[in-house]
Amino acid sequence: MQEKVRIAGLGGENLLFLTDDQLRRGIEAMFFAYRAFTSDPDLILVDLDYGRAHHRALHFINREPGLTVTSLLDVLGVTKQSLNRVLRTLIEDGLVESRVGRRDRRERQLYLTDKGTALERRLSESQRARMRAAYRNAGPQAVAGFRQVLEAMMDPETRSQYQSMKDLTDERK
Repeated sequence: MQEKVRIAGLGGENLLFLTDDQLRRGIEAMFFAYRAFTSDPDLILVDLDYGRAHHRALHFINREPGLTVTSLLDVLGVTKQSLNRVLRTLIEDGLVESRVGRRDRRERQLYLTDKGTALERRLSESQRARMRAAYRNAGPQAVAGFRQVLEAMMDPETRSQYQSMKDLTDERK
């Protein structure tokens, strides 16, 4: 069976025909790439008795200091109970600080402590190195194409969240 996939931006209407086998190989490549991408941080996390949810929380709090618990819930797409377990551990271990909101005192804003920033950097260093090497090896067109594929895989709500994070980065430049 072949599936037609429209490829935009290649000058006119181009179609790419993908077989089920090609799609399966792409899916498998994604699984193996994700395993490699998470392998180094996983070794650090297991020593600390943390999981990937802890890493994701640290990443997004580092990305946006002052992020509210509600916003972090939205970004991570986890239950309140699950996030509370993760945050409680990170706060008790001195990695995250929860402060009363400036505008709304009912809000809790999250910040990494120096210890949290050091751990987030340690967890992400190998991932940045892996991404940098892969991007450099693949070249600029592949990098842009890869990002387009990832964005196209997102459902509209997730893409909107991702775009908001991207816009935040652009505002800080």
